Amino acid sequence: MSERGSGKPGGGLLVEWAIPSTFVLLWSTGYIGSKFGAPYAEPFTFLALRFAAVVAVMGIAILVTRAHFPDSRARIRDSVVIGMLMHGVYLGGVFWAIAHGMPAGVAALIVGLQPLMTAIAASVGLGERLSMRTLAALAVGLVGVGFVLGPRFTLSAGGITPATIVAVLISVVAISSATVYQKRFATDMNLWIGGLLQYAGGLAIALPVALLTETMVVDWTPTFILTLTWLVLVLSVGAVTLFMILIRAGAVSKLATLFYLVPAVTALMGFAFFGEDLLPLQIFGMALASLAVALAGRKS
Repeated sequence: MSERGSGKPGGGLLVEWAIPSTFVLLWSTGYIGSKFGAPYAEPFTFLALRFAAVVAVMGIAILVTRAHFPDSRARIRDSVVIGMLMHGVYLGGVFWAIAHGMPAGVAALIVGLQPLMTAIAASVGLGERLSMRTLAALAVGLVGVGFVLGPRFTLSAGGITPATIVAVLISVVAISSATVYQKRFATDMNLWIGGLLQYAGGLAIALPVALLTETMVVDWTPTFILTLTWLVLVLSVGAVTLFMILIRAGAVSKLATLFYLVPAVTALMGFAFFGEDLLPLQIFGMALASLAVALAGRKS
């Protein structure tokens, strides 16, 4: 697996269109997969199983490709810390909040702050200049996410407590920080080795929490096995690898706007798989989110 983007003309088109589109599609399946698997395992038990399986897959890939671990302990530490933030804290916080009654739509609406948080973090941590067009794209995208998720937002629902709100906000800060950390310190790490170290970091968060707070009972139904397999191979290996490639290839603040498309694509999948309502207001929000990504990605 190549560690750097292609310098060929086709490489630019691949990074600008094919990889981002595939990333958004695959990343959006995570919410659908979590909904399929939730009845069969508690949240941190589910995550611990998923992370352990990904570590095994990455280990096999490392053996096959004969990739070498870096000599620097600092580089290994950086990848583990990124994984703890991106997988352990981010996913753990969202799963915990939803498991404690926060509606998924409300959680997704708060997570919708992530592109704005990432852009601010990139400006401070990486010195990326936020142009007026980028700021406009972030604002338009945030409004679009609000329209997509607005019909599902209800303060009358139980589970919206200070604890669940703080848990999701911590998740947003964690993935924004991990994105900037990855861009600054770990862009030249082999993708397989980086993936193994990052998911080991996530496992270091999820497994102790599961052991201390959950029964760790799993109902191994065919649905759960298929869901776990999809989340391991397609989402954790496929989508996250594409995410790392995109971080290496361009500005973090522009990459962050892709996350504005995730609620829209998830809503379409919810309509297709679960018969969830898809209102005209949500379709309008999808158009705004798409406009935001187009604005952020448009060349000067």
